[in-house]
Amino acid sequence: MAQKPSIPKGTRDFNPQEVAKRNYIVNTIKQQFELFGFQPIETPSFENSETLMGKYGDEGDRLIFKILNSGDFLSKVDDALYSQKDSNSLGSSISEKALRYDLTVPFARYVVQHQNEIEFPFKRYQVQPVWRADRPQKGRFREFYQCDADVVGSQSLWQEVEFVQLYDAVFTALNLKGVTIKINNRKILSGIAEVIGAQDKLIDFTVALDKLDKIGEEKVKEEMLGKGIEQTGIDKLQPLFSLSGSFESQIEQLKLILADSNEGKKGIEELEFINNTISELQLKTAALQLDVTLARGLNYYTGAIFEVSAPKGVDMGSIGGGGRYDDLTGIFGLKDVSGVGISFGLDRIYLVLEHLGLFPDTVTATVKVLFINFGETESLAAFKTIKQLRAHGISAELYPENKKTSKQFNHADKRQIPFVVLLGASEIESKTFTLKNMATGNQESLNFDGLLSALK
Repeated sequence: MAQKPSIPKGTRDFNPQEVAKRNYIVNTIKQQFELFGFQPIETPSFENSETLMGKYGDEGDRLIFKILNSGDFLSKVDDALYSQKDSNSLGSSISEKALRYDLTVPFARYVVQHQNEIEFPFKRYQVQPVWRADRPQKGRFREFYQCDADVVGSQSLWQEVEFVQLYDAVFTALNLKGVTIKINNRKILSGIAEVIGAQDKLIDFTVALDKLDKIGEEKVKEEMLGKGIEQTGIDKLQPLFSLSGSFESQIEQLKLILADSNEGKKGIEELEFINNTISELQLKTAALQLDVTLARGLNYYTGAIFEVSAPKGVDMGSIGGGGRYDDLTGIFGLKDVSGVGISFGLDRIYLVLEHLGLFPDTVTATVKVLFINFGETESLAAFKTIKQLRAHGISAELYPENKKTSKQFNHADKRQIPFVVLLGASEIESKTFTLKNMATGNQESLNFDGLLSALK
């Protein structure tokens, strides 16, 4: 007996209704991207390993899916290296490519490769799948789509302001109210590390701090101690753990904490500009909130850091994030090209909209009308009418086989097709159509213009 097929953990099949809902989200996001002046690009699903490795920190590197070289990949491995059984050392010998972890690093590679063709500042958007060897859980998958928008070639903080507005525009268009756009600045994190004497452990410090809302204050302190950060330095962090209040009041508290750090004060200035400008422009449905524990673990952010939280009461991780990466293209040899970008988590946004019942009924609408199959002559007449309806933008189809009428009606019912047309010999002779409303059961005889009007 053949084994029942399955799919890898952390991946999913999508039925027609789910695909329709996902397309609704993607099309809404794309529409806003283009309204804001972003242009679409696409990059390969896999990159050379050296393009990806070392760009996301140690934690990110461990989550990158490696692709084995084709052919007898072990035959070219040195015996001494193979005998060591060190997967990290062996990996580079048997795997030269990897599935992309996100869309930002491939975008940086794209910019460097096509720098002579690009007009800067360059605004691009990209909607494609990415892969991470993460532990599957609610809202976290190993294969998922990202919807990114980035600008490279400008250091202006107006770009950050625009991205806050873009987030708000997308979630407003999706009718998703109560979203929180959290913001921090890497310069503030660097300033805090400087104040506590942990400049050389910035990444360790930020990775631990980013876990505050997940594991709590004491566990964060334990992790910092484990990474070699002195207890005296951690004690200086105490005001940070209790930081609260409005955006403006937190800024004032930060000014005291970072009074001796020029880098930290620069971060405060940038956050103040963004907040003051957004206050003037006003957001429609989202709220901008300062979160000084926001670090996002990735080691390429140099300025603003964004993370978007779902409305209160929805048990979901972040549904978007991003930040500024002044030196990202530098890792590929192109210096002094500043960039900033954001990403929308399609899969999580889907789950949030589903949980809150925010998908419009029209999103999953199927075929508008099904023509009953009465035989070859009637089917040809039906197809001529179907062609005319489709020309007017109405989705229509013919049941493919001449089976019992009850079976064909049952098919329409199961597919939730709202209308059925009976075009038999008598209707053909009288040049009429019998239209049945599947919801009410009402039937009426119409000419083509009447049929078209009823279906529209």
